[in-house]
Amino acid sequence: MMTAKPLRKAVLPVAGLGTRFLPATKAMPKEMLTVVDRPLIQYAVDEARAAGIEQFCMVSGRGKTALIDHFDVSYELEATLRERGKLEALSQLEHDRLQPGAITTVRQQEPLGLGHAIWCARTFIGDEPFAILLPDDLVLSKTPCMEQLAKAYQETEGSVVAVVEVPHDQTNRYGILRIGSDDGRLVEVTGLVEKPKPEVAPSNLSIIGRYILMPQVIEFLSMMERGAGNEVQLTDAMAKLIGQSPFHGLRFEGERFDCGDKVGFLEAQIAFSLARPDLAGDVRNFLKKYT
Repeated sequence: MMTAKPLRKAVLPVAGLGTRFLPATKAMPKEMLTVVDRPLIQYAVDEARAAGIEQFCMVSGRGKTALIDHFDVSYELEATLRERGKLEALSQLEHDRLQPGAITTVRQQEPLGLGHAIWCARTFIGDEPFAILLPDDLVLSKTPCMEQLAKAYQETEGSVVAVVEVPHDQTNRYGILRIGSDDGRLVEVTGLVEKPKPEVAPSNLSIIGRYILMPQVIEFLSMMERGAGNEVQLTDAMAKLIGQSPFHGLRFEGERFDCGDKVGFLEAQIAFSLARPDLAGDVRNFLKKYT
């Protein structure tokens, strides 16, 4: 019996300009925007680490060095915390730090789509299965979303994507799955349809920004075929994987927030602060003033 290769690598596409959050993102990467007290990039990396992932490739652009600095040693800050006896804060920084050599960066010189961003990481990916985490998608769950996906990958030994149910009348906004067998948790993916009209949509299941893919997807991305928006679409390359190896969608446990959208970002602030025992009481009290 074959056993699935270990999942050790994650690609984080972080080259976007964050124009929906200007002027906040004029001089700071959008992935450094904080939900409560942690930047979006930290949530993504922590989620991947919970799934046993050890190596990270950030596909970035110009002006994004703060993302690497965030995971680096900060000698002056740590020395100051030590001198002032702020050992709890110091311990948190040490916990968040990654092993030397754990982060690789590559540049996506042109904004040619998510598929192109993943193709830029092809040398890092090699011939191993790999995860993709889009930091804009934040998931609040008991078990980290990528850990749930990693377990499904071990079960199925194939590609797995996180899926959510969207309203039937809004399928024309999303990439929608065509599905085969469905046990209520894992669904067999038999096709991907980009933004179908509600009357012809094959289901109401849409992919969010969490994927585990087989390395063969790079072969299809390398063809540089342009899809929607004249960009190299990851969805198009994933569709070509279907039938070559197992491909499933996972209805994950948890709530997803679109932090690339201002309202989704603000809702995440409330949800994540209410999930914190040290903050929940105070947040509930001040919310009464506004509702």
